[in-house]
Amino acid sequence: MIATRRDVIRALGAFALAGAGCRRERPAYRDGRLVVTFWYAFGDVVRKVLLELVARYNASQDRVLVDAVHQGDYFEALAKLRAALAAGTAPTLSHVVCEVLPYLSRAGVLEPLDGYDGAGDIPFVRALDQRGAFAGADGEPRVGVPFNRSTPIVFANANMLADERVAPPRTWDDLVEVAHRLTKRSSSGDVRWGFGVPISWWYWAAMVGQGGGRLVEADGRVSLGGASGEEAIRFWQRLVQVERVMRPPPGRDYQAWQSNSESFLRGGVAMMWSTTAYVRYLEDAARFPVVAAPLPRRVRASVPTGGTMFVVIRGAPAEEKRAAWDFVRWMCEDEQTIAWSTRTGYMPVTRTAVRRLEADGWYRNHPNDRVAYDQLADVDPWPWAPDLFRVERDIVEPRLEDAVLTGRDAHALMDEARDEARRPA
Repeated sequence: MIATRRDVIRALGAFALAGAGCRRERPAYRDGRLVVTFWYAFGDVVRKVLLELVARYNASQDRVLVDAVHQGDYFEALAKLRAALAAGTAPTLSHVVCEVLPYLSRAGVLEPLDGYDGAGDIPFVRALDQRGAFAGADGEPRVGVPFNRSTPIVFANANMLADERVAPPRTWDDLVEVAHRLTKRSSSGDVRWGFGVPISWWYWAAMVGQGGGRLVEADGRVSLGGASGEEAIRFWQRLVQVERVMRPPPGRDYQAWQSNSESFLRGGVAMMWSTTAYVRYLEDAARFPVVAAPLPRRVRASVPTGGTMFVVIRGAPAEEKRAAWDFVRWMCEDEQTIAWSTRTGYMPVTRTAVRRLEADGWYRNHPNDRVAYDQLADVDPWPWAPDLFRVERDIVEPRLEDAVLTGRDAHALMDEARDEARRPA
């Protein structure tokens, strides 16, 4: 069963209690090897690549056995993790969506990793690391290690761009014009939409930054972008209801993301916003050349980071935690980082891996990957705010689709969201 927003938020409410006393004292062994249970949330090609890397690690030594167990999508896996923590049956290792990291850190259920062997020597790409992905996280203990990391990006059908003699838009105004050029309506009523994007917190947060706003102000006040947050909603409303160049929202969460990609691949959408993680999937599946471009700007360029980070569960036995760290550190080595990135489309998380990809000609031969990496220069860090995930899933996300479909007043809606966000959970 898929976890709903309320399921996940209720689950998070018990994390602090779960972390208090549910510890496993005895490490697990199988055939003489120390077992590290690793919960993951991937499917399809990404799942295959991950399991191949896990098998490679297990074959590289005879002391540790990483047991990778699939737990559904990101949010389903998060709800299951909470239940396991409460029951004292949590895995040693997992990965969690980036925005939930501050909450889990405050709840005390994650192992601080700074003292582990070599933790300070891994040359992470700062924008993808915990201390670059979050503003105000420099003084926080390291509890997350970048794993599958991404940003939102533009994908377009290169043939359709060429037919209309247009380039990917650089500004919001360009987006309106290009989407009009790309939108086609037949006499039978069929529509090829010029633009598509899931109505999702992630893309809305990107637009907040592009409008010059921020989710949480420097004084800690939850503003949800102020006027910029409202402008982002009005822009979506305009594209759907007035300009009629954006595909109406097809659903929520991963249903919307998958539906958007499928429509793009069928030729029903000419240009879309999606995740850099889909670069390889789209290139391999499309029957046309796919071109990537940075997100357009309003007053400035801005993108958030996405994806997950490895976390080690604090209540696991010490031997298992050390073994889990050995696997995580191995995954951060150049060979594994490059294999993961080039085969899936997720971003390489270390600077040394990027330099090797540059030297080997990968970016020259895969320009869409280069666009994705270069866009990291425009990353706006998330606030290191324990309530960030609650605000995302329980307050803002449910209101976005309703606003776009019904045309509800953006100012009233965001005032309501801000009031709820400022109340204690």
